[in-house]
Amino acid sequence: MAESDLIKLYSGRILELASSIPHIGRLDAPQGTARCRSPQCGSTVTVDVVLSDGYVTEFAQDVKACALGQAAASVVGQHIVGCTVDQIRHARDELQAMLQADGNGPTAPFEDLQVLLPARAFANRHSSILLTLNASLEAAENASRADCA
Repeated sequence: MAESDLIKLYSGRILELASSIPHIGRLDAPQGTARCRSPQCGSTVTVDVVLSDGYVTEFAQDVKACALGQAAASVVGQHIVGCTVDQIRHARDELQAMLQADGNGPTAPFEDLQVLLPARAFANRHSSILLTLNASLEAAENASRADCA
């Protein structure tokens, strides 16, 4: 890995996203919560959600991650309210395919995650990038099950 590759990876846009993560914190009364951790770097993300009629209506995230994980959390936080569990799952699958299988990247409303395309070459960063969507999906699934109980 060349130093120039790392410089490209941490572009100005990625750093800008990492510095402006929306919905930071925790919800007082979440329906679903999940915490995910990257074994490679120790980054963690905890997500709380509330669903109404199958849509995310409240979202909060506690993000302890590298700049790439923070950038992903920023994009997810900007677009997740109003999404269904299936949309979150689809975005996670698209992001994973972009990073690991030469996929095109997430589509609307999460298309801004495509800014992380340069990280494809850095497999040790993939789990951190996927943390927020993994935690969001798990939290939304938990909330969905709680809503049916």
